[in-house]
Amino acid sequence: MTMRNSLAFAATLTVLAASPAWAGAGHDHSPKHGGIVAEVKDVDFEFVLKADVIHVHVRGHKPVKLEGATAKLSLLNGSQKTEVPLTLVGDKFEAKGSFDVSKGTKGVAVITFAGMAPKTARFEVKK
Repeated sequence: MTMRNSLAFAATLTVLAASPAWAGAGHDHSPKHGGIVAEVKDVDFEFVLKADVIHVHVRGHKPVKLEGATAKLSLLNGSQKTEVPLTLVGDKFEAKGSFDVSKGTKGVAVITFAGMAPKTARFEVKK
């Protein structure tokens, strides 16, 4: 292999490694519901936060079974902490009420899937 071919090959590998297609199917971590995405190992949690409702969408590289799962969310605003129990509603977790979810709000969610160790996802509201 000549030096020119070696450089071309190395450049091709660099482009492929940076390409989302190279990462494989299901590796897209962008928000699908307009929320904040937190990745925990092979599972993405998307937090859609509104003043009167919170949704947590769950997706993985492989299908994620939500039946039998439990979840709770802690919202942190400065020294104020609000515990929010989440209920499984269809294909997502949900909480209804009155929530302070302004810029700077931090959240810690603990989701326990049936037969698995709990997963902890953290996020911060940037806007």
